[in-house]
Amino acid sequence: MSRLLEGLFFLSNLILLTQIEEVEALSSIYGDEWCVIDEASRIFCIKISSDAEEQKLTACLQIILPPDYPSAAPPIYQINAAWLRGSERAKLANSLEDIYVEHAGESILYLWVERIRDFLLEKSHSLESGEPIHPFIFCNASSLLGCQEVLVRVALIQFFGPDTDTWLYRIDEEIPPIKHGNPITDRRSTFQPHLAPVVTPTQVKMVLEKLYENKKIASATHNIYAYRIYCEDKHSFLQDCEDDGETAAGGRLLHLLQILDVRNVMVVVSRWYGGILLGPDRFKHINNCARSVLMEEGYVGATVRP
Repeated sequence: MSRLLEGLFFLSNLILLTQIEEVEALSSIYGDEWCVIDEASRIFCIKISSDAEEQKLTACLQIILPPDYPSAAPPIYQINAAWLRGSERAKLANSLEDIYVEHAGESILYLWVERIRDFLLEKSHSLESGEPIHPFIFCNASSLLGCQEVLVRVALIQFFGPDTDTWLYRIDEEIPPIKHGNPITDRRSTFQPHLAPVVTPTQVKMVLEKLYENKKIASATHNIYAYRIYCEDKHSFLQDCEDDGETAAGGRLLHLLQILDVRNVMVVVSRWYGGILLGPDRFKHINNCARSVLMEEGYVGATVRP
């Protein structure tokens, strides 16, 4: 019996060492794109981009390494990308499963990451000119520092299941109410703001998906967004933004939220291009839209926010 226990202990250490070596290699290869969410629970994520110059797509691969990976079990994973739906998501999942089957017992995370990157590149090349691209949710080190617990809890519920005794928390997110501000039109281009109170990254994703159920919003040339969430436990902000093809617009929108010192709110500005270049005026309209809806909903000038 003692020899059996010694053998199992040796095998367990060997598997853990294999995982550690693989994680160190991925961190070295991908640098800031690779992020450790919870080292003890073996939860990681990586931001993957297509690197295409025109239609650039990005996704976040969130991974949990089971105790018996890679010898006897595949990684548990989730791909976060709002534009990835239906048959395309199934196609990508099947290709990752094929890689695992082909390389059973081997470390496969690098192969998975590069397969997803190839998939994003293929998708970028297949998009027709002018076809709208849905926004994406991505994870990076700066985003995760503020509210790691949310992502860890979501990952654990996927790993253990919602009914297990091991599960200590419950995620019961509701779609926040979305307010639509007044549009601004200039030289046939139209800008319209949308606002929602958010307190978790999951709600950010839910708001985006809800907005894209509206065909008019989904057909916008750009849907620029920014959000700021205050994490009381860390006394810091979880914040991010997206240009959606309108270079630098997301950063400017986030800067507006910062100088107005608003929190727990997300602003999306949809732009429908009218065929006439507006130059710097487009940034003015985007920020004016955002400021107006923030004022209408009481975020600017308010002393207390929920």
